[in-house]
Amino acid sequence: MKVRLVLPAEKDLNALPDKMQKRVFKQFDLLLSNIRHLSLRAKKYDESQGIWQGRVNKSYRFYFQIVGATYIILAITEHPK
Repeated sequence: MKVRLVLPAEKDLNALPDKMQKRVFKQFDLLLSNIRHLSLRAKKYDESQGIWQGRVNKSYRFYFQIVGATYIILAITEHPK
């Protein structure tokens, strides 16, 4: 498996502070090693479009699709509370 960011997700990532970017990359590493890792809390977000949600931390989530052997990251956003 590999991770690929689409342009909106790249922009989201670049807008984050360095510390948060490191946290995002750590979560991507966990995603690559085990989608069921507890800290990811990965779950289907929109079944009809095949969109999943993963947790960066308490305040941020990332959204992705699984296409073949690739996790395509669609967005990295603040989690609405």
